[in-house]
Amino acid sequence: MRVDGRDIIVSGDLLQPLTRRTNDILRLVSAGVLLVIVVTSSLITRYEWEALERSISEIVGVLTPTQSNTVYLVYGIAILALPFMILIGLILARQWKLLGAYGAAGIIAILSLSITGNGIAAPRWHFDLSDRLDTVASQFLDDPRWIAMLAAVLTVSGPWLPARWRRWWWTLLLAFVPIHLVVSAVVPARSLLGLSVGWFVGALVVLVVGTPALEVPLDGAARAMARRGFGVSALRVVRPAGRGPMLLHATQDRSADHADPHEDVAIVELYGPHQRGGGVLRQFWRKLRLRDSETAPLQTSMRRAIEHRALMAIAVDDVGLASTTPIAVSALERGWTLYAHRPARGVPIDECADQTPVARLWDALAVLHSQQISHGDLRSKEITVVDGTPLFGGFSLAEYGASEAHLHNDIAQLLVTTTDLYGADEAVAAAITVFGNDAVLAASRRLTKAAMHQRLRQSVKDPAATMASARDEVKRQTGADQITTATITRFSRRQLIQTVLLVALVYVAYPFISSVPVFFSELSSANWWWAVAGLAVSALTYVGAAAALWACADGVVSFWSLTVMQVANTFAATTTPAGVGGLALSARFLQKGGLGALRATTTVALQQAVQVITHVSLLILFSAAAGASANLSRFVPSATVIYLLAGTALGVVGVFLFVPTLRHWLATAVRPRLKEVVDDLVELAREPKRLAIIILGCAATTLGAALALWASIEAFGGDASFVTVTIVTMVGGTLASAAPTPGGVGAVEAALIGGLAAFGVPAAVAVPSVLLYRILTCWLPVFLGWPIMRWLTRRDMI
Repeated sequence: MRVDGRDIIVSGDLLQPLTRRTNDILRLVSAGVLLVIVVTSSLITRYEWEALERSISEIVGVLTPTQSNTVYLVYGIAILALPFMILIGLILARQWKLLGAYGAAGIIAILSLSITGNGIAAPRWHFDLSDRLDTVASQFLDDPRWIAMLAAVLTVSGPWLPARWRRWWWTLLLAFVPIHLVVSAVVPARSLLGLSVGWFVGALVVLVVGTPALEVPLDGAARAMARRGFGVSALRVVRPAGRGPMLLHATQDRSADHADPHEDVAIVELYGPHQRGGGVLRQFWRKLRLRDSETAPLQTSMRRAIEHRALMAIAVDDVGLASTTPIAVSALERGWTLYAHRPARGVPIDECADQTPVARLWDALAVLHSQQISHGDLRSKEITVVDGTPLFGGFSLAEYGASEAHLHNDIAQLLVTTTDLYGADEAVAAAITVFGNDAVLAASRRLTKAAMHQRLRQSVKDPAATMASARDEVKRQTGADQITTATITRFSRRQLIQTVLLVALVYVAYPFISSVPVFFSELSSANWWWAVAGLAVSALTYVGAAAALWACADGVVSFWSLTVMQVANTFAATTTPAGVGGLALSARFLQKGGLGALRATTTVALQQAVQVITHVSLLILFSAAAGASANLSRFVPSATVIYLLAGTALGVVGVFLFVPTLRHWLATAVRPRLKEVVDDLVELAREPKRLAIIILGCAATTLGAALALWASIEAFGGDASFVTVTIVTMVGGTLASAAPTPGGVGAVEAALIGGLAAFGVPAAVAVPSVLLYRILTCWLPVFLGWPIMRWLTRRDMI
């Protein structure tokens, strides 16, 4: 490469890998949002659009039909030539790989607007304009399929086009809006549809095929470094641009003024458009997730972020603790940004920890903090040692005028790094010697996964164990009873879970709320003593469930606490599909009660297994007791449905057996858990008393629900045997576990009402009876379960 009369040797692979860049993802999301808005607004306000079109046509329609056709014909010639000009430009530039994407985008855009219910035709979203545009060329160019094709090919070829061409061609395409206004043929719904479809198709094609290598402005980088006194003679590509910047190693001719060879070498980082977009998203995510005191002000561009990094390197170098110094920062062509700096001096700390006392690292950090500078990224790779003096590098997260939160975060990060290198006792002792008990104790509250960023956690061998050992050592050396975790995020995990549960509760309660007026109109004829009896019986189901889980846990946890937890369990199970929230809450409660994670999960699985066995056994028993008079065939699906379900089950089994990944998952994850449950069942068979408690508890859960429904029917004067009500209840419970809605809302009510009607219970009795039953067994426990779950949370029981 020749730059300004100098020959520069370039080695290595400059070709960037095909990648789904951040800008490509954002472009597709933006195009999808625009398409949804255009289609939705056009369908909802179609008549308003037509009225607006006619009114605008009357106001701005100043040209005669002949003048309109002339203007439109001149524009048509330019717009017709546009795709062929792009095609010729790609061929002349030898962009052969792009031609396939170019053609695919154009064809998909045309077809997407051509396929209708009546065959291949253009959609007619507009009123008749034949009196204004009467030429074939005008009607053809007014077709939204043509606009969509142009937008698609322009989007696909945009990354390879010169910026000036790209701006001019997009301006030419978008000019159809004012031209339509001038010729009094404005059709915004149809035109915007074509534009949004074309943009979305082009963005989708770019995301699928990936963005090939953009031209790297190495000549601009060499000129920027030359202006800073570093005359580049050779460039070697160390790493092509991907998730991070393009990294190059630059050298200049040995100068007599530079006695240190280190002065003739530079590290060049080139940040492209992908890194700029990704950096904005990362900043935005940090700002959204973390509190203001934890995050720095947003950088408006990649250049500003790099300038901040270079300025922080200069500030740290002023106190003699920077391992590198910047050479040049410059904005280059096509959205690239240059950051050139000296190579890091010294030996990485993880290679010389034996020769470097840990106290020196803490002394160096104290010097930084005395200048109110925080580093923010104290990994071992960012710390080097020169003649026994620790130096810092990186500075991408450093802050000048740092807040107390940033300073404490530095202490916590160095605690993790030094604990991994030196051990917890030496690291904590040195930290307390330099910063004191109060500062180290406050910083140790940040020894959590949320406070330590991912790169720092990955730099140590076992981050969880390292943070735990450092935290325990801080407690031991400071004499603290406990260390409360610092809240650094705007929303804790607990708050997010509670918010999701509340939203789910509103969602599942909506169908019930809509039927409340009808239900209250029937309450005047209800027998309230039966309703009270149903409430008492439904309360006994929680005692039965608690007894079963208590026996499965072998009496390790408190029976009374388990009973209270069952009410909160109803809230969690109802607001999540298939009741998974209730299972998770039970496992969490057992863990807090002293069981290990694996043992708690196995206990819940055991209780569920016995519950299923008991449920099926009772269903068979009561079905046999009901006999032929119950006409149980109405609950049996048709042969076709049974064959379909059996075939689907066999297909799923075949997929799991023949796909290696799924087969490995079954062998390593599912089989050990299943074996533990089977072993527990075998062990239970040898303990009759414990087995009896579990079976009776599970049976009380099922039969208690049936008794509550039977009492509800009696409250409204119904006449149904307890046996038939039990069968209907168990069928409804089965549907509740299989329904995709939280708590089986909708499916359970429909199944119970239909089941009662099948057994001769009139709808006037079945509907209010089922609603009363659901109030007693579902909605009252749900609304009581929310404050109970908050109470258990405050007492650290879940």
